[in-house]
Amino acid sequence: MARIAFATCAKLADGFQDDHEAARLLGADFVVWNDPAVDWSQYDHVVIRSAWDYTIQRDEFVAWVRSLGDRVSNQPDLIAFNSDKAYLGALGVPTVPTTYVVPGADAPPLRGEVVVKPTVSAGGRDTGRFDPDHHDEARELIARITGEGRVAMVQPYVEGVDARGETAVVFLDGELSHVLHKKPVLRTQGTQPLLDPDDPSSEAAIMHDDDLVTAAEATPEFLDLAHAAVAELSGRFGTPLYVRVDMVPGPSGPVVMELEAVEPCLYLDLVPGAAERLAAAVRARVGA
Repeated sequence: MARIAFATCAKLADGFQDDHEAARLLGADFVVWNDPAVDWSQYDHVVIRSAWDYTIQRDEFVAWVRSLGDRVSNQPDLIAFNSDKAYLGALGVPTVPTTYVVPGADAPPLRGEVVVKPTVSAGGRDTGRFDPDHHDEARELIARITGEGRVAMVQPYVEGVDARGETAVVFLDGELSHVLHKKPVLRTQGTQPLLDPDDPSSEAAIMHDDDLVTAAEATPEFLDLAHAAVAELSGRFGTPLYVRVDMVPGPSGPVVMELEAVEPCLYLDLVPGAAERLAAAVRARVGA
């Protein structure tokens, strides 16, 4: 029987609850990705799950993923591509327009309501929404991000999110598994408060709202965009084991806000059969 690891982070050494059923079905171990005591050669396959601290040490994380070769999901080249949100500028599908600000560059002119965040981030960290009355705060956040040697990204705030939220479509081994609805996350002006300000890998407090994400359905135009995005990833990197396509209603139709192919929460516990589908997809990968 193939031996499988679900890679996690030190503060979730026993894994995230959402992944427990799939791990049980596979007999998988939860293993901390950067634990130097782990012998990764003992595993036939490693599935990246709750490695949610990777953004504070991305280079080390990508090097670790590459060291696993074809024994890891998702594919190392896809992980390297998707772990920096600069990938949005390289996609052929419609995305939220994005301006990138590298260290040493001046902030771009800010018009209307904008969103600012780093290109390497997760969980709403260092992320904020700023209307014209708060543009000075936006510039301060850009300066802080770039001053730390990171790249900042500036996007227009998509107004349709306030009324309709986000639509996320989860694919497992290239097949649509389930659809999710997320309520707006950036509900107030300014940078999002963190759950634990003293933890550099802490997520925004709002991510813990009980009803933030629910099971849902998607309109044909959202489904078409999701399928197109996954087809593009698959054409470049091979079919991902898992990917979550996060979309919002743009002025001329849906646009991709993010493609989550590194360590997304898949919300398996919200949809009957989803954990079983992930386990089956992993078994197919390892021939078990």
